[in-house]
Amino acid sequence: MNIYDKTGKMALGSRLRRLGEMFAEQAAQVYPIYGIEMQPKWFPVYYALSDGEEKSITQIAIEIGHSHPSVSTIVKEMMKRDIVVASSAKGDGRKNYVKLTPKGLSINEPIQAQFTDVNAAIENAFAETQYNIWKAIEEWEFLLEQKSLLKRVEVVKKEREGKEVEIIPYQPKYKTAFKKLNEDWITQYFKMEESDYKYLDHPEENILSKGGYIFMAIYKNKPVGTCAIVKMNDDQFELAKMGVAPDAKGKGIGFLLGNACIEKARETGAKKLYLESNTILKPAISLYHKLGFKKITGPPSPYERSNIQMELGL
Repeated sequence: MNIYDKTGKMALGSRLRRLGEMFAEQAAQVYPIYGIEMQPKWFPVYYALSDGEEKSITQIAIEIGHSHPSVSTIVKEMMKRDIVVASSAKGDGRKNYVKLTPKGLSINEPIQAQFTDVNAAIENAFAETQYNIWKAIEEWEFLLEQKSLLKRVEVVKKEREGKEVEIIPYQPKYKTAFKKLNEDWITQYFKMEESDYKYLDHPEENILSKGGYIFMAIYKNKPVGTCAIVKMNDDQFELAKMGVAPDAKGKGIGFLLGNACIEKARETGAKKLYLESNTILKPAISLYHKLGFKKITGPPSPYERSNIQMELGL
């Protein structure tokens, strides 16, 4: 069985490489019938120099979209066949300029017939296919320039792992995890304060029994995140004590916890959700904006580390 039947689209790069190698192999057989000494990988460099102009390795690399080392290697191979010649720039021996030799320039005439025939042959092949590979390549190049394969994989990885995260109400057995998840991030950037100990040491008494709620994020049977809403009055809760374990970041856990808190506050009939944070916590601030929070000027904060207040209308 063909390996690509098993691997599917995840081997797209390998399959394109195989197709490219097939084209290069068959293209190499074309040049001799026109009496042209050329290798397919040389062609972009030759074409960039075909007007007889002298160009630097860097210029050629930019023009044909190759790396500088790749162009240097090709130029060395072409020099051995006397197709190009290199010279140092005046006043800068580090910069090499390349141009076609008389032998290289002599290719210009016979290759025109090859251009005509190859283009016609490709057009004939297009007519036999359902999909235009040239336009498909252009489209894929555009898509990958807009958003790389890495970014696309990261998005689906995050979505897949996020589906494996369960957001559940607080249980007494998670008391230690609730404190540690918050204490870890607080001590990483700041220092623990009196209000921290009040809520983290006694969550049942100071959050739950006063009308608040705590949620835990469970991933592979392990608590990896938490967040609470503390009741301020009948119309308003404070989003507080959000923490995610460092090794669980990148799964969208903060967003899931934030949404769970928002939905619970909305369910109780609250009109607003308030929070305090610090602007050095850029990922957290970005998350709050994503959840819909807006910056406000609120009441004095009990936290020394707080330098931004935000609010979300429910």
